[in-house]
Amino acid sequence: MRLPRLPAAWHRFSVRRTLLMLAIPVMLVMVSIESALTWKTGLQAADAAYDRSLLGAIKAIDSNVSTETGLSVELPYRMLEFFELTASGQVYFRVSTEDGLVEIGNAGLPLPERGLKLGVPQFIDAEYFGEPVRVGALSRELDPDKPGRRLVIQVAESTTSRNAFSRGLLLQAIGRDALNVVVVTVTLALLIGWALQPLERLRREVAARSSDDLSPVDEAEVPADAAPLVRAINHHLERQRELIESRRRFVDDASHQIRTPLATLSTQVGYALREQDAGRVREALVALKSQIDDTVRRTNQMLALARADTAVEQLSAVELNALAERCTRETWASARELGIDLGFEPAGTAVHVRGNEGQLREALLNLLHNSLRYTPARGQVTVQVLRDGACACLRVVDDGPGIPARERLRAGERFFRGSNVDKPGSGLGLAIVRAVAQRHQGSMEVAAAQVALDGSEKGAAVTLKLPMHQAND
Repeated sequence: MRLPRLPAAWHRFSVRRTLLMLAIPVMLVMVSIESALTWKTGLQAADAAYDRSLLGAIKAIDSNVSTETGLSVELPYRMLEFFELTASGQVYFRVSTEDGLVEIGNAGLPLPERGLKLGVPQFIDAEYFGEPVRVGALSRELDPDKPGRRLVIQVAESTTSRNAFSRGLLLQAIGRDALNVVVVTVTLALLIGWALQPLERLRREVAARSSDDLSPVDEAEVPADAAPLVRAINHHLERQRELIESRRRFVDDASHQIRTPLATLSTQVGYALREQDAGRVREALVALKSQIDDTVRRTNQMLALARADTAVEQLSAVELNALAERCTRETWASARELGIDLGFEPAGTAVHVRGNEGQLREALLNLLHNSLRYTPARGQVTVQVLRDGACACLRVVDDGPGIPARERLRAGERFFRGSNVDKPGSGLGLAIVRAVAQRHQGSMEVAAAQVALDGSEKGAAVTLKLPMHQAND
């Protein structure tokens, strides 16, 4: 069962105060219900006790009724006086025939509306001259030897005494319940404080940590209800640690990748400034531009890698055929300059994934750049979009030197380059591809493009595998 949410203003309160504010009204409602039941029970108990006294008075009067010379009653005055003292109020009696022709005592005492059964006493609440009274009545045969005529005996008393008795019971119950509420509230407050001590220790532990301490919080001594919160905090700390680590790694990578090119640029600028021959100055400027272009490309790759590691995910449905075609068109000019045949093989139907289109584009362009860089002139590079079960695949196939089989497990490591290549490079292209794949819950696979009958391999086929996504989801 899902409980309703607390009002927003209550979130400013402590757990102890919130629980007490919820528990105390419930206890007060229970006390009210118990008080009502106590009042009802008290009235029933008072009626039972006092009705027995009324019945005793009725039987005492009945034993003093004489019918030998007409209807007469020898009133037991001492008994009635004693009954008045017990009832703490006015007492009335009436003895009459059922037809009311003969009547002794207080006239007009009310009878039960449903009538009297012979020999069965009945008790009712009524009013007698504006005063609330409890009336007991008994009907019997006037003369057992001559059945047919009945005698009705009634005794009534004021309800003041029994109402006072019931109020006393009610006040005692309310006092007892109020004491219980106070004791339970104080006990509950103390128990809540005791139960929250592990959270207070956790607060002190976290507050005492240094700013660079991102180690997980120990959840062994935390209550089971708070364990999910601690696990969420630990997950957040782990993400922060990874973020800080990625930033530190980026700084290290940047210093590693930019320091040497900057030193080379400085040397080349110095050489150009010292050179007097215009032809050699031009050669130095051409070399300088090439070095600047390489440095810019390395810097862009490092920024792309940093974004793939830490960028906030903004996912949407991406159609891979359209993405791959755009990237292939962007690269055609470079392929034509290098004399490389660049082709595109789309899937037969639309292939959708859920991801960040900018990161997927960056990954595919890095695959194309690697293939064009290492594929010789008049070689072939092909971009393919495939379906593999529940996965969508972006694959770039080339007939360059490839990556030796023993080194493929290291493909995607930062700054790793195959032992069979001699061209300069940063070793970040496949690292970007793998980071993007992992960011999209996918993987990167590296294989040979062609395997001959003798087992020799040629070229490389790098596949970016991503979970399939239905476009209408």
